[in-house]
Amino acid sequence: MPCQALYFHIPFCEAKCPYCDFYSVPASQGAMDAYLAAVLRALECFPGPLGPLDTVYFGGGTPSLWGGRRIGAVLEGVARRFGIRAGAEVTAECNPHSALPRELAAMAAAGVNRVSLGLQSADEGQLRRLGRLHTVTDVAQAVEQAGACGIRHISLDLMLATPGQTAADIDQAVALCGRLGVEHVSAYLLKVEPGTPFARQQVERECPDEDGQADLYLHAVRALAAGGWEQYEISNFAREGRVARHNLTYWDCRDYLGVGPAAHSFFAGRRRFFPRDLAAFCAAENPWALWEDDGPGGSWEEYVMLRARLSAGISRQELAVRYPRLDPAPLWERAKRLPRHLVEVDGERIRLTTQGFLLSNPIIAALLGD
Repeated sequence: MPCQALYFHIPFCEAKCPYCDFYSVPASQGAMDAYLAAVLRALECFPGPLGPLDTVYFGGGTPSLWGGRRIGAVLEGVARRFGIRAGAEVTAECNPHSALPRELAAMAAAGVNRVSLGLQSADEGQLRRLGRLHTVTDVAQAVEQAGACGIRHISLDLMLATPGQTAADIDQAVALCGRLGVEHVSAYLLKVEPGTPFARQQVERECPDEDGQADLYLHAVRALAAGGWEQYEISNFAREGRVARHNLTYWDCRDYLGVGPAAHSFFAGRRRFFPRDLAAFCAAENPWALWEDDGPGGSWEEYVMLRARLSAGISRQELAVRYPRLDPAPLWERAKRLPRHLVEVDGERIRLTTQGFLLSNPIIAALLGD
């Protein structure tokens, strides 16, 4: 199947969140215009076949800060160079602090039909502790503004096991998601990454321990289920089948192309990435000359690792179609030896339970025989 998913990394932020290790730089109009020119140049220079595209995703950084005009110019370039299917999912991540009505209207007019907003918490004190610039009211207004622009598919991000967080805090955030009528929620455990301000501040001392993290995660899963969001991936929940189609591309081990500094790709059996260097990307006559090879991808082991993240799990039939020379019996035998409260196994599927998701790394290692 040809590559049908395209990702753009937009590396600009108003301020760096203290927990974030994604590549981003301070924004200026000149830098953002130079980056737009480089992205359009990359589209025209891409050497291989692609599309027509089923998903396009603008992540960051803060795509809403880059603005609807620039996103629209990129989508015009994408449509001209590769084609975009009717009904394609086109997502832009938005900071509620910068997702002003004008930008949302411009994005909607350009073809964006899904936005992902970083709520993180419904408690103002916790938002400040997380270094967020927005308020809970900003989030509610952004959801309303997006809907008024015709963007109905909205996802909110929540952070779990943050400093001082309680189960009641999670209930408050889930209740807000319900009142706002959003169809998708991503709920991630906070990970204190090396080199971030949170790491230097040793914030993990203020966070729940491993047992506390597990309790809060399981509480969030139950609260979201009670609110009507079905878990379909370790950290993702959707109403009425409104899953994130773009992210499913990653978890199903299908081809995707990433554009921009720090963007990764899986294309034609290879994993590749761009260095975290905005200046080099903007200066390159052909940005693809900067593409670095990260080795082969798409092995059955990688497929198992990624599919284990999904509630649907690993299908014996799908595995046989993708890897006809693979004997799945040893994989199923290893799965049967794992505790039933962590892994469910029948003749057709291997699935991690909700408790199993908490131990996904060692379980996947056991499934692979490591």
